[in-house]
Amino acid sequence: MGRQKVKSAVLIGAVAALVAAVGPAGPAVATGGAGEPHTVVVDCSGQPQVRPSSYLIACGDGNNGLVSLEWTQWGAASAEGRGSDVVNDCIPYCAAGRFHTYPVTVRLDTVRPRPGQSGQPYFTVLHVHYTADTPARTPRDATYSIVGV
Repeated sequence: MGRQKVKSAVLIGAVAALVAAVGPAGPAVATGGAGEPHTVVVDCSGQPQVRPSSYLIACGDGNNGLVSLEWTQWGAASAEGRGSDVVNDCIPYCAAGRFHTYPVTVRLDTVRPRPGQSGQPYFTVLHVHYTADTPARTPRDATYSIVGV
């Protein structure tokens, strides 16, 4: 097998491992006390999650995801936690890039009723704060919209 084919095979395996690591965290508990719905975060496959241990930010290509999430607060209006952001540097291009890990704090907020899901409340905004270094061309505070479909 040529050297380039081996590199490609190793890279594909690494990306697959990252996607598996930041995929769905398992079944979510959809109701709180007294039958009230928990506010959820919707993952890339459209599944509701409560306190996920990982969360994929880049659903299209898997080049950015949160791992080792520990939630310090999860309420009806917001959630806060800490973990690591694993980001592909895409140098010289994404398939040949390397993944780097950055410590972060995260916040979920801006609750809306989830379309087509009996109005289940879900967080629509993810805030990521890099507590040390940041990925290239990424601000210390990054904000992402979350779609609830």
